[in-house]
Amino acid sequence: MRIAETVTFGGSGLDRAAALRTDPVAMAARLASGRVLPVWRGKPLLTGTGGCTAGWVPAGHPALAHGGDPVVLGLDDGIACFAQDISAWAPEAGAEAVQAGFFDASEQRHPALPPDHVFAELRGAMTRLTAREAELLATAKALLQWHASHGFCATCGAVSQMAMAGWQRTCPSCGAHHFPRTDPVVIMLVTRGNSVLVGRSPGWPAGMYSLLAGFVEPGETMEAAVRREVFEEAGVRVGAVRYLASQPWPFPASLMFGCHGEALDSTITIDPGEIETALWLTREEMVTVMAGAHPEIRAPRKGAIAHFLVAAWLADRLD
Repeated sequence: MRIAETVTFGGSGLDRAAALRTDPVAMAARLASGRVLPVWRGKPLLTGTGGCTAGWVPAGHPALAHGGDPVVLGLDDGIACFAQDISAWAPEAGAEAVQAGFFDASEQRHPALPPDHVFAELRGAMTRLTAREAELLATAKALLQWHASHGFCATCGAVSQMAMAGWQRTCPSCGAHHFPRTDPVVIMLVTRGNSVLVGRSPGWPAGMYSLLAGFVEPGETMEAAVRREVFEEAGVRVGAVRYLASQPWPFPASLMFGCHGEALDSTITIDPGEIETALWLTREEMVTVMAGAHPEIRAPRKGAIAHFLVAAWLADRLD
């Protein structure tokens, strides 16, 4: 798929500075001359009209006073970019359940920052960021979330310590090394003739539908996962499967593998334990959905790989 890397969060060619991670002296020098992205409870700092630019600050900025150790994201035109979790900061009147619900539309402002700097949900701004900033912010969110949820050694249970400029955790007790986790997920553009299969999960906003998706199991290929997930969720058998594109999805730590599957039948039998409903939409119906003109069905979120794959299918750009 020639346009594969134009998906949101992908294709910016970020230099991830792997060679610097083992040199703490060089990394400290880079931090002093670089820039830091504060992240509060999973929300990156954004600025600009509509919050569409990363809110970088210099190392030592007062907004970082409640932060942990910075993690390096990479080099952007030679400038070192870091992220720092400041979740210990408590706004005077902030939402405590930041990650509750499908989407958190609230914004928080830090008193040490200009009023146009806000901590906001990345999914609400991802399509307005440049490709480079989208990759940097996705990396920051995923990496800091991993540190927040993996503070103990999975081998012996002792408290682990950040290492390699944030790209590793080591256990001082047993010496085990732990690395950032990414969960492989398949998301399927399943077609049969002129129609595409879509579904919705319980708890989604009214009318929202998307492509079917599911985690790849241990010992399983992507192709097998596509066939298994579609059959488990919708009772539809899938034949030929091919890979199309991938997308890092830091909510919290997935790598989405977009695949095209050819359905062998069209009878839907949903598993209510998996999804709420599923249906076939013709190409003409999906054009209406994507235009926001369908009376009952909402399109997948812009910026998500589901939206990207459907748009490519409608435009005959899967090859």
